[in-house]
Amino acid sequence: MLFPDFEYSTWLGLAALLTFYVVGILHVLHALMHVRTSQGTIAWVISLLTIPFLAIPMYWLLGRTRFSRNIGGRRETDDRLKKLAESMHLRLRHCEVDLPDDDAFEKAAQLLGGLPFTKGNDLELLIDGEQTFERIFEVIKEAENYLCVNFFIVKNDQLGTRFQKALISRAKAGVKVYFLFDEIGSHKLPRRFLKEMRDAGIECLSFGINRFWWSRFQLNFRNHRKIVVSDGKTAFIGGLNVGDEYMGRDKRFGEWRDTHLKMRGPVVQAVQLVFLEDWFWASDQVPELQWETRPEEANQIAAVIPTGPADPADSWQLVVAEAANSSRKKLWIATPYFVPDEGVLTALQTAALRGVDIRILIPERADQLLVWLSAFSYYEQVLPYGVKLFRYHRGFLHEKVMLIDNRLAAVGTANLDNRSFRLNFEITGFSTDQKFVNEVEAMLLNDFSHSKLVKIEEFTGKSFFFRAACRAARLLAPIQ
Repeated sequence: MLFPDFEYSTWLGLAALLTFYVVGILHVLHALMHVRTSQGTIAWVISLLTIPFLAIPMYWLLGRTRFSRNIGGRRETDDRLKKLAESMHLRLRHCEVDLPDDDAFEKAAQLLGGLPFTKGNDLELLIDGEQTFERIFEVIKEAENYLCVNFFIVKNDQLGTRFQKALISRAKAGVKVYFLFDEIGSHKLPRRFLKEMRDAGIECLSFGINRFWWSRFQLNFRNHRKIVVSDGKTAFIGGLNVGDEYMGRDKRFGEWRDTHLKMRGPVVQAVQLVFLEDWFWASDQVPELQWETRPEEANQIAAVIPTGPADPADSWQLVVAEAANSSRKKLWIATPYFVPDEGVLTALQTAALRGVDIRILIPERADQLLVWLSAFSYYEQVLPYGVKLFRYHRGFLHEKVMLIDNRLAAVGTANLDNRSFRLNFEITGFSTDQKFVNEVEAMLLNDFSHSKLVKIEEFTGKSFFFRAACRAARLLAPIQ
């Protein structure tokens, strides 16, 4: 035989190729059983069968879209958390609100979130970074027993250093500090930053999904929540992370438009339980916290809805769709990312056709190019139906706010994209208090005054290559 080495290498190559295709088929079976959407399943099946040598490693990184309830840190997976949740519900019973039968959205939201609407709360709408962190630093300084802190992004910059020193100061004063951060969102956080905190007695943990060998390379699931709880009395949630850009100090973005929410009263116990679930997942520990309820004189009705990939359904997607389906006069949503799936898109279209004033406020500037391009591809599917899109042009818009019929307002961490629908752990605060709803409406009206109504020609009039890029970006929506 003239070329024995060539023949051997050829057989070796064929064997390797066959192995890839066999493994690819096994991954196809996994995708059929576990990927949440038909579009995502089709994309993975085609990729795994045609280019398995590329698709298999990508599937290990991005393929899983279900976070196992057996390992997801949910309260029903551990007797300690289950008893705590049951005890909390008993304590909150005297504060729970009996929802009228016609409050379809509130009932659905409460069922999906598993946490009740309560009275006796005091809500403060916080607009932008200066006001938000002024309140947060005040509460940190006043903490006496413990602080629960969870942020998606924490940076080692001016704000991050100030935040670190504030926590260290309270820890040295004897306050127990539980600090949780997302390992992907805060991947640039240096070890020395965390070491200084741990040396001061702060318990620092990353919320990582790669605790097991089979999830070692998964990047999909992220804890996108922003939570601060002090002594079980005060809680914060909203859109702001810990970084200088959220204070408007970044030259690229300039002014940063965001919204946060300060809460006191029984609803704080619900926020605290959500934090505890995440902490349990990261540590397998349940710290001792304060669970007594403290009704406030403001007596505002509120609830928090935690959503994420550990839920049996796509909870946030269902919440947004139900908001559109139940709205009668208006539905205003502010979100930095507008990449709705078919269910939400259909709900928005039909609501607009019913005459509901549907307004979606999105940023003019881009912080993530693929998501920014994807939004353009929806112009032809929403504008002809009467949905109004506004582009915010006064800096970068990052708030996550919803207003339904002047009867309910929401502030939280969730966006209108696939990540928030299916992949991220989120938390959103809701209130039917008329004073709070009016404040949110006034805030959004001011935001719209700094925005421009979008016209369909802003997409159809673009070059072929731009429109093609937008449609191509949209194809990647499941992994953006």
